[in-house]
Amino acid sequence: MSVSSSAGAGEYHSKDFEWETLKQEIENDPSLQYHLLPYNSSPEAAQEAEQDSDAWKRFHSRHSSGKFFKERRYLLKEFPELVSCGGSSKLLEVGCGNGSTALPILRGNENIIVYAFDCSSEILERAKEFVDAADIGSVKDRFCPFYCDFCTAGFPEWLACNSCLESFQQKQHDCFSDTEEKNKPHLKNLLRQDDCCIGGVDFITLIFTLSAVPLQRMPTAIRECYSVLKPGGLLLFRDYGLYDMTMLRFKPEQRVEFREYMRSDGTRSYFFTIDSVRNLFVNAGFIEVELEYCCVKSVNRGKGKSMRRVWVHGKFRKPL
Repeated sequence: MSVSSSAGAGEYHSKDFEWETLKQEIENDPSLQYHLLPYNSSPEAAQEAEQDSDAWKRFHSRHSSGKFFKERRYLLKEFPELVSCGGSSKLLEVGCGNGSTALPILRGNENIIVYAFDCSSEILERAKEFVDAADIGSVKDRFCPFYCDFCTAGFPEWLACNSCLESFQQKQHDCFSDTEEKNKPHLKNLLRQDDCCIGGVDFITLIFTLSAVPLQRMPTAIRECYSVLKPGGLLLFRDYGLYDMTMLRFKPEQRVEFREYMRSDGTRSYFFTIDSVRNLFVNAGFIEVELEYCCVKSVNRGKGKSMRRVWVHGKFRKPL
């Protein structure tokens, strides 16, 4: 079943073609062979990785109106656990942008509390404005945006203090940053009685965020996510898959690592296989629950073009 750019939420998780068929087609196309070649990293590439957060801050500044991102209403069909979870469940959204992921979650579950962060203070203000304008019940008590660049500074301790970490993840407490206290949102009604932290989260969403993290930092980023997730909690993942049409548009000179590319604005994008995602999360301690390619044929009716999109969909659980 093909979908148009204005399709509803229920159509976005269909499987229109087989990834293996696309893989064979791409690998047999001489004009696309440069995507398959090994890549030798250079010192310059490592230096560029240090500038990654600044590039995303500039990106968000240019797209702060919110028109660039559409509300991701399909998420509740892909991740029904976000609707069926118990009262006062806590979710951490990694890289919230303008709130396009938080909005449908807040709409779909009137009891869930969403802690959402980004590396851009400007886009966090836009996210708060968009969520407030949506007129969702009790949203001011359930949407808690805060600034964090978790790839470089780590998570703030109010998400899970050392005492909590020792109770459910003995070896992870050194991942946290003690420099983020000033970015602590208004959490007086959400902290535990001893006011030390919120005690970890039940869910983490990594929706088109990990691909923007430099490849060499991904393992650390995932370990930090593991740290603040409660035992038995779920990490919900969706990101760009290998041979997605956006990957095939990159030119040879835009490669910065194997399967990793840099746009003209300095932002990065990595394209995952199922195996690469599995290795990253299992090596961090997660248990694989679901993992598959999502292959969707999208039709741009205005231009009359058919576009094959490839995403990787995954659910990973932290052991009890």
